[in-house]
Amino acid sequence: MPDREHRILYAVLLNASLTILELLGGFWTNSLAILSDALHDFGDSIALGSSWVLERKARKIPDKVRTYGYQRLSLFSALFSALVLVAGSLIIFFQALPRFFNPQLVDASGMFGLAIIGIILNGSGVILLKKGQSLNEKVLSWHLLEDVLGWTAILIGSIVIYFWDIYIIDPIMTLGLTIFILYNVIKNLRETVNILLQGVPRHISIGKLKKDITNIEGVLGIHDVHVWSLEGETDVFTGHVIVKNYILENPDQVKNNIKKTLLKHHIEHSTIELERKGFCSGLECEDWNNKEKKGSKIKSSYH
Repeated sequence: MPDREHRILYAVLLNASLTILELLGGFWTNSLAILSDALHDFGDSIALGSSWVLERKARKIPDKVRTYGYQRLSLFSALFSALVLVAGSLIIFFQALPRFFNPQLVDASGMFGLAIIGIILNGSGVILLKKGQSLNEKVLSWHLLEDVLGWTAILIGSIVIYFWDIYIIDPIMTLGLTIFILYNVIKNLRETVNILLQGVPRHISIGKLKKDITNIEGVLGIHDVHVWSLEGETDVFTGHVIVKNYILENPDQVKNNIKKTLLKHHIEHSTIELERKGFCSGLECEDWNNKEKKGSKIKSSYH
């Protein structure tokens, strides 16, 4: 089993175990924050489980139907996980609101002990998933990081409640944490949607990429450029490159130079079509074609 699957499976088992622990601990301490987090973790467990299943299926090799393979399945998992996380955060938010008006007694000592266990276990999961680079693992790490911060809030709240009996601190910390997590998850959700729509990855600048390619010896221009990512890791490039006539006599060299330039932009998979000035197609080529025609007329006038 690949390291990525090991990390996600660990997160699945960890989250499911903590859900049971929180459910029992929430009733024991009478803490709404812990019970709400148990509900949230139950949703996380479902999302994490689906992530693990889809990660395994994403390793299937390309076939006649899916020529790019099944890597994007992990992206759908990331989308589903983010949506579950948003829904769970909203549940916590609205369940915490009534406690502002009607604070309840809770077992601060029990909350403190559970918080220590939760921070240690979830913290180890965050560190493990942070080693991965896939968008799926990034979203899943936020699931566990949310739990770490949630347990930290519970830890601080339990100390305040134990020494000063300020029970309203529990809903205050819960709402603050929920807003913080929603902000970060929505950012990941936007990135996921951008990749699904085949948008340009955030770490790639189309303008700089075009400039670097046109600076290559023999390259005159570039058009019909498309850059996207399969799943947040594998970036793809297609483009038509206008070159000087002599380049077409030995095109391999310039193609290799273009691919080296693409690698500097973290693009490993590319499809490059070389075209002679005046013979490229598309609206972006009109200027080049017109220049070529004018050049031909000027040459013919000398004969």
